[in-house]
Amino acid sequence: MLEVSEIDVSYGHAKVLHRVSLNLRQGEMVFVVGRNGAGKTTLLQTISGLLAPNTGRILFHGEEIHGLPAEKLARKGIRFVAQDKKVFSELTVRSNLELASYATGESLDEAVGRLTRIYPKFQEFLERKAGGLSGGQREILLIGRALVGKPKLLLIDEPTEGLAAIVIEDIFRILNEMKIEKVSAFIVEQNLSIVSRLADRIYILKEGKIIKEMTDRAEIGRTADLEGYL
Repeated sequence: MLEVSEIDVSYGHAKVLHRVSLNLRQGEMVFVVGRNGAGKTTLLQTISGLLAPNTGRILFHGEEIHGLPAEKLARKGIRFVAQDKKVFSELTVRSNLELASYATGESLDEAVGRLTRIYPKFQEFLERKAGGLSGGQREILLIGRALVGKPKLLLIDEPTEGLAAIVIEDIFRILNEMKIEKVSAFIVEQNLSIVSRLADRIYILKEGKIIKEMTDRAEIGRTADLEGYL
């Protein structure tokens, strides 16, 4: 489904990613783990079209997509949920969903129904300005917005960063429902409890290079081993 092959990515003269190769199969939930500054966000931004690689190839369903702008990739079904938890603060929750539904052609009722299914409390918040939501609620809204139009691939950057434990469990439940429904997702995450419970595979990124791929279920479940890469 997604094939990243030997990409280098730089900011000016500073190279951030070095010959990175990885893949994602249909219906998989794959995680990227690594220390701050390892290049994890840069990787997601490059796949989503916000950055262009200097070298290498990115294929999506066999089509070369590297260098295409983010808006074209979004129309192809690739959605990026950024780490910053930014929503349209002055718009209501419903209006935030309406923008996404307009862009994808999905009905607003369907978009609202999906959001309230994954997080029923939003039924009470639909007419509330999104800027008044908590950080966790904003993250859930962003995931719900990204799911509008049934995307082919979700790229999610640090969904639980800075959130309280009770909200982290809400995020886990939502991601787990996505996994059950075989939503294809590539996720950067530092919460190893989340990673070990949900990952089909894990890539370890260190100083801009993939140094390990974990595929064994028992190995993935050993969070103590994963801690050494953070």
